[in-house]
Amino acid sequence: MDLLFFEKNFKGIMPLEITVDTKRKRGVLTLATLKRIDRLQDTLATYPELSKALSVVEVIKTARQAFYNGDPGYYSLPSSSEMTFIGSYIPDLKSKKKTLIKNFIDSTYQVTRISVQMANIGTKDIDRIQKSLKPKVDSIFNPSKYKVILTGTSVVFLKGTNFLIRNLWESILLAVIVIAMLLAFLFTSWRMILISLVPNLIPQLMTGALMGFAGIPIKPSTILIFSIALGISVDNSIQYLSRYRLQLKHSHGDIPSSVISALKETGYSMIYSSTVLFFGFGIFVLSSFGGTQALGFLISFTLLVAGLLNMFILPSLLLTLDQWSTTKSFKKPILYLYEDDDDIRLEELPLEQKTGEDGKE
Repeated sequence: MDLLFFEKNFKGIMPLEITVDTKRKRGVLTLATLKRIDRLQDTLATYPELSKALSVVEVIKTARQAFYNGDPGYYSLPSSSEMTFIGSYIPDLKSKKKTLIKNFIDSTYQVTRISVQMANIGTKDIDRIQKSLKPKVDSIFNPSKYKVILTGTSVVFLKGTNFLIRNLWESILLAVIVIAMLLAFLFTSWRMILISLVPNLIPQLMTGALMGFAGIPIKPSTILIFSIALGISVDNSIQYLSRYRLQLKHSHGDIPSSVISALKETGYSMIYSSTVLFFGFGIFVLSSFGGTQALGFLISFTLLVAGLLNMFILPSLLLTLDQWSTTKSFKKPILYLYEDDDDIRLEELPLEQKTGEDGKE
């Protein structure tokens, strides 16, 4: 409620700072620089998301008003002739006393800053304001004579969010590539890789939609969700497809019966593992730390959706795309995995024959 009060009455509390380096000592107090700062403040006033700007210009305007006995009509920048005696009203920066002007200007009068408060808006609006301000600032302050930098908590927040989003895409892409390589080694079929990734990427999209609906922000604790959940949920796909390939071999290529038989054999284990993982991560919801709560809630949701999709969507895709997905390369993998003694037949094993000293085998 306090933040909403400040946003309603003071247009937010997120600082947006603009530092102006004149590249020469006492350059801030020149009348040309002060007029440029005043023009920049008028430009900032055109944005409804920003509060009234504060800078050294406000101090000098107040000093001129005080010189003329507080008359509001004199609240403006002094002329070149007035600057000589109004400058004596400006506090000395070299004194040890804490004065307001020290917050806006350095001791050499070379660098100053303009401070405004920004409303609690999204990253898209912050980026829009920052991009629209840049050419306007350059038109007021010549980049060859002045060095102007936009900074503050809002700009840092924007850069941090963009960094997290970029790393989110990189981590998901890397996880997909690694998982696809493992699936290619096991199944030797790029079509089967695409089919197995479908029920595992859809939960990622649903989790992102849930974060937007529930207002859960992207931060380091929530960014881990996507790559962790993808790595865990793909285990069900590998388990089911391995059994499906084995059943396909035993049924001599009968796809419908192989799909049903594989689901009967792996369905219970998929349900048990998904249930254990759901409640295992769901226990984090009871944490008093917000990041841990979001982590547990979102991973549990992702794993639950992925488990349901692997049990229903994955078999449906195999039945629908039967002729397209099941190729000869899928039936003959690089690595054979024998799961129990019944899968091993001695007559199929290659036996090396040795000849003894008497010439008998």
